[in-house]
Amino acid sequence: MTAYDLSPSATATPTFWGQVEELEFAMKRLIATESASDFIDAKINELGDWRGKMLAKVRAIIHRADPEIVEEVKWMGTPVFSHNGIVCTAETYKNAVKMTFAKGAELPDPSGLFNSSLDGNVRRAIDIHEGDTINGVALKDLIRAAVALNLRAKAKARASSSKRA
Repeated sequence: MTAYDLSPSATATPTFWGQVEELEFAMKRLIATESASDFIDAKINELGDWRGKMLAKVRAIIHRADPEIVEEVKWMGTPVFSHNGIVCTAETYKNAVKMTFAKGAELPDPSGLFNSSLDGNVRRAIDIHEGDTINGVALKDLIRAAVALNLRAKAKARASSSKRA
């Protein structure tokens, strides 16, 4: 392991910032090598209350909607579900489990699942509180629409990059 000089005189040098970047990269790599699924399992068990049960239920619905979903952990422990880009995150708070859809503003929501972050231009969220029920069919449709949006965006990016070549 590399020793890092964190003394005040060292932090003023470009070398210090190179060390910081190296350390950040090493930390990201460490989290990436730990199984995201194991991390999310541990989070569910650690919560041990309705939030853990709800996170487990939401996770199962996500995987039923798209078996190719990839589980990741980003931003200091946030479960992220991706397929050709972020589909949604599943954060837990004291009073809610929040599903944030990265491109939610572009998604159709005929069932009105989105109930949070409605004013933004990009994201939309679903806050689930204790005692709430989830419309699993509508949530699967929303997840599938988010995946389809990611796939279209990737195809469009490929097409435009091949035109430049």
